[in-house]
Amino acid sequence: MLLAEIEATNFRNLSGRIVWGPKLNLIYGNNGQGKTNWLEAIYLLARTKSFRTQRLQESIKFGEQISVVRGKVTSGDVERDLQVTLHDNAKTIFVNSKRETLTRYLTQLQVFSFTASDLEVVRGTPEARRRFLDRGISSIRPAYLRTLVDYNRVIKQKNKVLQAANENEFSLNKTEDLVGPWNEQIAKLGTEIHRERLEYVAGLNEVLERQLFERRDVTTRYVSSLEGKGDLTDYESLLRSRLALRMVAEVAAGHALVGPHRDDLEIHLDGREMRAFGSSGQQRSALLILDLAAISLYNLAANDHPVFIIDDVDAELDEKRITHLLEYLENRTQTFITTSKRNHVEGFFSRANVYEIAEGGVRSSQARSDLASAGSILS
Repeated sequence: MLLAEIEATNFRNLSGRIVWGPKLNLIYGNNGQGKTNWLEAIYLLARTKSFRTQRLQESIKFGEQISVVRGKVTSGDVERDLQVTLHDNAKTIFVNSKRETLTRYLTQLQVFSFTASDLEVVRGTPEARRRFLDRGISSIRPAYLRTLVDYNRVIKQKNKVLQAANENEFSLNKTEDLVGPWNEQIAKLGTEIHRERLEYVAGLNEVLERQLFERRDVTTRYVSSLEGKGDLTDYESLLRSRLALRMVAEVAAGHALVGPHRDDLEIHLDGREMRAFGSSGQQRSALLILDLAAISLYNLAANDHPVFIIDDVDAELDEKRITHLLEYLENRTQTFITTSKRNHVEGFFSRANVYEIAEGGVRSSQARSDLASAGSILS
């Protein structure tokens, strides 16, 4: 799976179309010229979200009403055209010019990322770590997306019932009648989510034992919110009993308190729990190694190369580690990195497609010698 090209219209300050190389793509230029914006466009095309803002309308060029990002994805001899259109608070997604559902669209291009905002995975809230797990699982088991969508819909509906029960002081019997069907679905869907996450974490740890990229001991542990509440080996039965036991508390709170949407992931580096005790440098190391483990699992499961984007690489890693990382990623990913320090990556120019960005477009480009005949940039 390769992102062959991308085109942006009214997306931040970007202009033009770029044809990418199949392996390493180096994007450099002065700060504020649009390097990160191109990575954001790639991320948007793959995930329909931004790694910089939750308000996608902020990425529409000032004074414009609509922003469009298009791209061509190739897999063997198969080509697919992807498109994300932003308008006010809405987005529309297309595959081969036909509107597509989100769950199907998200299977078209798999992207992993190492950016400043991704550090929330190791130092932020449990929600960020759950997203990390869910993205990884979905990349290798697309059907899991449907389970997540269904579970989140059920939680949303249950919360409406709990809020109504709280505000209107429903009787216990009435509340049980209203909440019971939602709890039944939570028990089934929640059990599936719990099982998938446990299996994925086990896979991560198996890969992490190889000490990827550098000799650092990274381990993870999935932490169920039901830990210490009963027999986790019979998760569905335990979940059902806790849902029944906590119903009154959930009504008082006005939202669901029981289920895998409250679980967490512990991340340890050299024996230190990163969220509580990791330094900034250790957190970066742990995140990078976790990303590489997730990529390795994807390589094994899909027998394919995903996209990997690394923003401002010289701010996160020193020159020696950048060199080691790029060598490690060879033949594992289609890699896109941005840097403002060209000298840190010049040693890879002969092995990469290189793009100098100025005012949102490509000022100059250099294709790998074996790709030069195909061209590297159309603007």
